[in-house]
Amino acid sequence: MPKRVDHEERRAQIAEALIRVAGRQGLHAVGMRDVAAEAGVSLRLVQYYFETKEKLLFYGLQHLTDRFTARVGARLAAAGPDPGPRATVEALLLASLPTDDESRTFHLLYSSYAILSVTDEALAAQPFIDNPDAAENAMAGLLERAQGAGLADPEADARTEAISLLAMAAAMGTSILVGQRSPEAAIAVLHHHLDRIFTAPGTSERGAGAN
Repeated sequence: MPKRVDHEERRAQIAEALIRVAGRQGLHAVGMRDVAAEAGVSLRLVQYYFETKEKLLFYGLQHLTDRFTARVGARLAAAGPDPGPRATVEALLLASLPTDDESRTFHLLYSSYAILSVTDEALAAQPFIDNPDAAENAMAGLLERAQGAGLADPEADARTEAISLLAMAAAMGTSILVGQRSPEAAIAVLHHHLDRIFTAPGTSERGAGAN
């Protein structure tokens, strides 16, 4: 009997190849032929699964996001059964910083996709993220939860702080990529602002993302 093809496994194989090539060459320079060669499959097979480069890039971004979610989950699991809002906020922020090869690739490709979609109509037609406010809503919810538990400054505006923290993490990530500052320096800045928000007694101890 012929071997049954697992289509999702094959798609993931091609997406992993895209991520590797884009991490080396930059997202703008990647072609479907490059991805096929990296994956060890034919160009026709890549075109069969994704039809266009734009669809391939979007699927690769989704795959990269799934890997990011797994990284956050691993940080939270290491923090114990109930990490609390601060440790959860730290896990989300610090997992996005380019501190190793995988997180560097995530930041580089995610930023590149956003920039390319501004000028590439075909790429812009692909949904960038299903819910553009998801991270902001999650972060604001965590800060509100901390305020309700007496673990954070009750006078802080949770939504504004959430926006600021996410924007800061994105900018810090880029500064690490270009060599402006070290990962340790960027993490220290984020901790400084978290210490400002989480001001209640006993909340200065850092959670899962501190290491």
